[in-house]
Amino acid sequence: MYPMKIDKDKMNNPMIAQILSLPDLVRQVVPVYTANISSSLTKDFCLSFEHLYLMGCGDSHHVGLATQLAFRILSGVETEAMTAMQFARYTADTLHHPQRCLVAGASVSGEVSRTLEGMLLARKAGGQVLALTATPTSRIARAADVVVDTTQPPFKDPEGMVIPGVRSFVANTVGLLLVAIHLGEQRGKLSVAEASQLRKEISALADGMEETIEKNDALVKELANQWQSENEFVFCGSGPGYASALFSAAKILEASGDAAMGQDLEEWAHLQYFARHSNTPTFVITGGERDGSRAGEIVTAAQTIGRRVAVISPRKFTGMFSDDVVKLPFADGVREIFQSILTILPGSLFAAYRAEQLSEPYFRDFGGGRSKEGGGGISRIRTSETQGLEFLD
Repeated sequence: MYPMKIDKDKMNNPMIAQILSLPDLVRQVVPVYTANISSSLTKDFCLSFEHLYLMGCGDSHHVGLATQLAFRILSGVETEAMTAMQFARYTADTLHHPQRCLVAGASVSGEVSRTLEGMLLARKAGGQVLALTATPTSRIARAADVVVDTTQPPFKDPEGMVIPGVRSFVANTVGLLLVAIHLGEQRGKLSVAEASQLRKEISALADGMEETIEKNDALVKELANQWQSENEFVFCGSGPGYASALFSAAKILEASGDAAMGQDLEEWAHLQYFARHSNTPTFVITGGERDGSRAGEIVTAAQTIGRRVAVISPRKFTGMFSDDVVKLPFADGVREIFQSILTILPGSLFAAYRAEQLSEPYFRDFGGGRSKEGGGGISRIRTSETQGLEFLD
C-alpha cells in the first residue's frame, strides 16, 4: 500500500474528500463486483454474442470509452462505445445480426431515459441487454436480460450538496473491466491464471491511485493558482486517454462552470491548433505507449504556438518532455487498458481546487433555470420522451 501523506483532516473540500476516498473504494468493490459478475454472467451467456455495444450518458459514456479497448483485447469481442442517443436513435434499428449483439447500458441511477430507450430498442430488434447499475430495482435493471450490480459502499457527502461524481466513474470502470476479464475467461481468450492475475492488477490500482494523488496534489493546487485568471481549458488524449480527457473536462464544467473541452489527441492538431487565444491551458494525457510519439509532437506544437501545457503521463515517461512543460505523473507499471482510473485524477483534482479558489458552487447551485428535481429539470434527464417504453414488462 502506498502511504498517502496528504492530511485528510484538513481537506474541507468535499470533492477532494471524494477523490481521497477512491483507493479504498477500489479495494472494497473489486471482490464484491467479481462475485456479482461471476453469479450473473453464465458461460452460455458469455458465448451467446459476438458484438458488444457499451452505451451511456455523461460519465457513463466516458466509462464505455475508457474500457472499450480492454474488451477488445481481453475478451476478443468486437466492441463499440457510443452515447445513448447515438445508439438509441441512430443505431438500434440498423443492427446487423442483432441476435448476436449484446447492448450494455450503464447508469448509476438506472433511470436515465435515453439509456433506457436504447436498451428497450435493442430488445425490440432482437438483441440481448445487460444493465450496469447501482440501482438493481431501477427501470434499466428491469429492462435488462442480465444485471451487474455496481452498488458502491456508502460515502457521506455534506448534507444537501451534490458533488461532481468521481466515485461512480471509478466504480463503474472497475465493474466493466472486471466484466471484460470474466468474458475473456469464459470465452477461452484468457486462462484461469491470466484472469486471476488481471484481477489482482485491478486491485493493485488502489496503490497506484494513492501514489498518483500524492504526487499530484500539491502540483495541481499550485497549477490552479497559476492558471486562475483563465476561463477555458482543453484536455486531449487517445484511446482510454480520450475518455479521461472528456471526463476531466466534464468535472471542470460541473465544479467551476468554466468552458472546458475534451478532445481526441490527433483532432487537436486539426482543430484547437488554430484557436485564436494563444495561451489556453492544455492538458495532454498519454499512456506513453500507442500514443506516445504523437503526444510528444502535440506537446511541441502546442508550446510553439504559445499554449500553456501540462502533461499527464506515467512517471517514467516524464523525461521525454521539456522542463518548461508542467509534468503531472501517474504511477508506472499499469497496462494502458487500465490507466484511465489513474489519468482522471490530476484533472479531477484541478477541477476541485479551481472551484474552491473561485468559490464557485458545484453545478451552479442548480440556478438560472436549472433544477436537480426530476432528473435535471428543464433537461429532463429522467422524464424525457422515451421511444419503446411499451416493451418494458
